[in-house]
Amino acid sequence: MAGRRIAARPWSGLRLIAVVLALATQVQAQETPAPLLILDQDRFFLESEFGRAVIERERQAAAALEQENKRIEAGLVAEEQALTDLRKTLPAEEFSARAQDFDQKVERIRDEQDAKSRQLTEARDRDRREFLQAALPVLGDLLGQKQAAAILDKNMIIVSLAAIDVTDEAIAAVNKALAGKPAPAP
Repeated sequence: MAGRRIAARPWSGLRLIAVVLALATQVQAQETPAPLLILDQDRFFLESEFGRAVIERERQAAAALEQENKRIEAGLVAEEQALTDLRKTLPAEEFSARAQDFDQKVERIRDEQDAKSRQLTEARDRDRREFLQAALPVLGDLLGQKQAAAILDKNMIIVSLAAIDVTDEAIAAVNKALAGKPAPAP
């Protein structure tokens, strides 16, 4: 009916959560032959020794790129100021040509620096993929030890029991498995 307003049910979401929790409790009470495990993938990477080494290397590379950008920017500012000073003494055509050359130089440098930044991002993604590849046997062993059916990403879980989170165990196991292996080169 037009103009008729239906009142929202503020407690309907809470009822749904209560039903889910009740079902989870019933499922927990049953013996499940193959439990599911969860893993916080971000913590797994960031808190592993491998991940810490990669993050430090990335931090250093990003800081070096930032310093390079500042140095380049200072040079370009000085060059622009010199060009601006020449404007008073140069014929208009010559100044215009120099200004155009300077603009092209700035665009080229910007493209080069953007490419370097993209390379850092690509390296970060590649490092994470390599870590996961190296960690898969460790996770497979953990899956077998726990006699579980699967390991799910914690970020995809709405409600779970803390007992099925194996992130700490996975970090310890991957640190042991990858001990002495260097982080990938930049």
